[in-house]
Amino acid sequence: MGIYGQDWASYQPSAPDTSGLSFAFVKITEGLGYQNPKWAAQRDHAKAAGLVWGAYHYPHMGNSVQAEADFFLGQVSWQPGDVVVLDWEGYDPANQSVDHATQAAYKDAWLRYVKSRLAQNPVGVYANADYWRNVDTTGFCGDFLWIATAGRTAGDPGIQADWLFHQYSDAGVDRDYCHLGSTDELRAWALSFQNPSNPQETDMPQWITGQVVPGPQPTVVLVPSGTAWDTYTRRLHLGMDQIAAASPTGDVRVAIHNGSGWRSIHQVAVAAAQGTVDVQLTGSDVKVSLQTDTAGVTYAIETW
Repeated sequence: MGIYGQDWASYQPSAPDTSGLSFAFVKITEGLGYQNPKWAAQRDHAKAAGLVWGAYHYPHMGNSVQAEADFFLGQVSWQPGDVVVLDWEGYDPANQSVDHATQAAYKDAWLRYVKSRLAQNPVGVYANADYWRNVDTTGFCGDFLWIATAGRTAGDPGIQADWLFHQYSDAGVDRDYCHLGSTDELRAWALSFQNPSNPQETDMPQWITGQVVPGPQPTVVLVPSGTAWDTYTRRLHLGMDQIAAASPTGDVRVAIHNGSGWRSIHQVAVAAAQGTVDVQLTGSDVKVSLQTDTAGVTYAIETW
């Protein structure tokens, strides 16, 4: 039971051997400037061989989450069934000076922001056991967890959390296992995120910023009008999840748009692990305008 795959970067050829493989993950970008020069050829080769294809981004977690995510997303003409991954690890010089709290916040923010941009694709995280046990604080992995424990038997990563992919070896090339029963089953799973019949919380777009400067922030569209969520009562939660310890307090203004004008303006003082505002959303309007008065405040928005 189970299927096998590999993950490729520029160290691999443009057309690696696909014998016995059901899926392949390809590195696209790193930070804000690096792009794997072979990624397009590797993707086309994988798809031509009938493999389920996924792409991943390696972060520099001192940078803006949104800027890095946009850089990554902008490289690809995303198709139904493409699998999207954050390669969340930080042992390299670009990340060694970034504290673990910031790295953990980066992971959650990246996954939520990318899911808001690619709601109909699976978006998940790659992490090794060290990061999953010692840096992660929320257990949030988006739509799936890809766990790395090299040197263990394929399919036995040694963790209790639910996982879909297991990187079990890095001998020569990174080798992966999926506990689903066939390539067709994996492809069906990847395609199932299109137009789900029963909306789940993760289907509702979410948005989290990185650190911001004082002043108005971009208007955020939380849920597109005309979706299945229009028939549900929704709430907006703003506040404590990701307040930056370096700037412990600040004021954030929230205004809800009802389609004809701004209304329900709320002011909230946010502080580390404190300061929330809940706003009832009952119409089809889903735009939120934000403003912060303190540099460095990191704030979170989520809806349910």
